[in-house]
Parts: sequence; structure tokens; C-alpha cells
Amino acid sequence: MRAYLLLLLLLCSPHFAAAQSLASLHAIIDEAAAAIEENVIEWRRDIHAHPELSNREFRTAGVVAAHLEALGIEIRTEVAHTGVVGVLRGGRPGPVVALRADMDALPVTELVDLPFASKVTTEYNGQWVGVMHACGHDLHVAILMGVASILSDVRAELPGTIKFIFQPAEEGAPAGEEGGAELMLKEGAFDDPTPEVVFGLHVWPAPVGQIAYLPGPFMASADAFSITVTGRQTHGAVPWGGIDPIVVGSQIVLGLQTIASRQLDVTATPSIITVGTFHGGVRSNIIPDRVELTGTVRTFLPDIRRDIEQRMRRTVESIAEGSGATAELTMDYGYPVTVNDPELTMRMVPSLERVATSVVEASRITGAEDFSYFANEVPGLFVFLGISPPGTDFETVPRNHSPYFFADEDALLTGVRTMASLAVDYMMQQP
Repeated sequence: MRAYLLLLLLLCSPHFAAAQSLASLHAIIDEAAAAIEENVIEWRRDIHAHPELSNREFRTAGVVAAHLEALGIEIRTEVAHTGVVGVLRGGRPGPVVALRADMDALPVTELVDLPFASKVTTEYNGQWVGVMHACGHDLHVAILMGVASILSDVRAELPGTIKFIFQPAEEGAPAGEEGGAELMLKEGAFDDPTPEVVFGLHVWPAPVGQIAYLPGPFMASADAFSITVTGRQTHGAVPWGGIDPIVVGSQIVLGLQTIASRQLDVTATPSIITVGTFHGGVRSNIIPDRVELTGTVRTFLPDIRRDIEQRMRRTVESIAEGSGATAELTMDYGYPVTVNDPELTMRMVPSLERVATSVVEASRITGAEDFSYFANEVPGLFVFLGISPPGTDFETVPRNHSPYFFADEDALLTGVRTMASLAVDYMMQQP
């Protein structure tokens, strides 16, 4: 009798009822995701065949907006030029959860032999270029469209609101324009209603269906710099007749490398200073009067970010002064560090483990993401979804931004289940 009464109390408890309700939603999501998989693949292929560069995602935004409207989701368009924000209000009160997908492609000519390969060309920075979804944003959009379809069908069961953020210009706005997550926030993407948390994913070369996550700083900040070294022009046969900015610039390149390797505590956080361009001179026997260098800085802590700038400035100016030249450093701060809220991350790991073929804790990634702006506003979780087919050699596999970048579409189902489950699990597990 006592065991019977305990069982009766368990069955009547709100926690048991909530668990049963969540299990039921999981079953519905899984079944619906499988049923809609072919649609998601079709959407992905359509978007892949019609890629658009940053702030020019007009067709993609139109496809997304029409899809959300057909589902009865409130939409706002032209946020940060071409962004789309959808609001799906559940049948019961609860938290607001944001889900984000980026929409833009890259100025890359596709070299993958696919029936839906991109043939698009356009003008970019004064050049005629191919356009390709070489970073997988086409998958991100198709996944979130699938999530919208599934969750709109169970809206009456949702205790809260889902905010769908379809973002332009993650790869960076064109010269002279604003764009991306930062501009979406300026234009109210997180307003009315404001989310409590934000979730996002990115595809990458890893076993298909694998999910990778990391609590805390996950992806690096990305800051651009330029250095102008001014010397004094002279004949190449008489270098003592001037001040050679090429030699000074070369010494600066080497000096900058000692900041990360010899001046910072490498056990505390990794940092990278890369010089990517070095331009100067017009003729082999003329030492020019100046050279221009540009590069990028990557790190994982805001304080280190500022510290590196000061050390770079001191290095650049001191080396130039020691040679009788002058040098000016300009730093352009870009995307912040992408930080996964530790408490939110660990809370959602069981959701990832339920839907993925495998779940691993990743290493830090020195690439950058403007999802960081969203995660600076509210607690965020950003995960990576593997899209490489079985048998892939990960030493040689073409990576994101390659003209040979390839995604196994079997990953799409895992992506849909992941994003839908993160949203539903967060809402249903509220105290």
C-alpha cells in the first residue's frame, strides 16, 4: 500500500507531469524532424544554388519571410538591411528564447561538382567574383526554417516565446556599410520581446552529426590592424643614402611575434598576431619611402585584447625609432570573443547528448563569430555541428571558406533536432 501511495504521489507531482510533457514533446519533435527532412534538404539546395553576399541577401530573406508568414509567425523584415526576425508565441507564459541563423555567402567560386552548385557571379570590391556558400550558412538557414515549421505546429504546448533571428552579413559588411549582429541589435532585434537566452550553431568539418561545445570563451575576438612605416627613399645601390622602410617593416613583423611567444603568459590564454599583407616599392633598385602592413589579432580575453594593442604599439614605434624611421599603428576592433555562458552550457549538454550521434568538448577556436554580440547581451550557447561524411581525412579535408567546402546533408536532421530541443528543453525546464 505504501509503495502504491508513493507511486500515486509521483504520478500526480508537477515535476513528473513536466517530465512526461517534455518527453512527449521530444517524441513529437523527433518524428516531425524526420518527416520534414526532405523539405529541409530542398530548402538548403535552393539557397545554396542562389547565394548572396553580405547585406545583399534579398532573395534569401524573401524565402525566409514567406516561410515564416505561411506558418503564422509574426515577422519583421529589413532589420539591418535584409535581416528577418520572427516571433512565435507559445500557448502558455514562459521565457523568451532566441534562435539565430546567418544567411550570407562568400566571394568564392565554387569548385564542388554538385547538381545544385552555385553559378552566381557578382561584383565585389571592384572585382567580378563567384559567390558560394563556402561557410555553410545555407545549412544554418534551412535548419532554422525546419525548426520554425516544427515548433509552430506545437505552439499551443510551448510555455514561452521563440524568437527566430535570420541574420545578414556575418562575414562582415561591405566597405562603408554597417551590418551583421551588431546592427541587428541596434535596430531592435532583441526588443519586444527580449530573450533570456540565445542559441546558435555552425557547421564545420567533423564527423557528420557530431556536436562540439565548450563552456566559457569558445571563439576568438578578431581585430584588424594596419601599420605604416615611413623612411626616406633612396637608390637601392646606396641604402645609406636613405632609411629603408622595408627592412624596418621586416623587423616589426619579427618583433610582433615575440609578443605572444615571449611577453604574454601562454598558459593563461592563447593569442595570435598575424601580418597578412606587406606592400611597398615599385622597382627593384629603388628603396621606397614607405611600406604598409596589415594583419589580424586573435585572443580570448578582453583584457588581453587591450594589452596586446599597447604592446604592439610600443614594439612598432620603438623598432622604427631605433632605425630613424617612423611608424604608425591603427587598430580596428572587430568581433568580440564568443563566450558560451558556463551555467547555460552545462545545463543544456543533456539536450545535445539526446540528439547527436556524439557530443564532444571542443578546443578553443581562433576563428571569430559575430554571434558574440548576441551572447554579450544575454547568456548564449554556440555549438558546432559536424558535416563531414564517413571516411573523411581530417588532415586534408577542405575547410570552411574553401571553394571545395562540402557538407553531408545527413547533418541537417541533427541540426534541426538540436536547435528545436535546445529551445524546448530550456523553456520546459524552468523552475
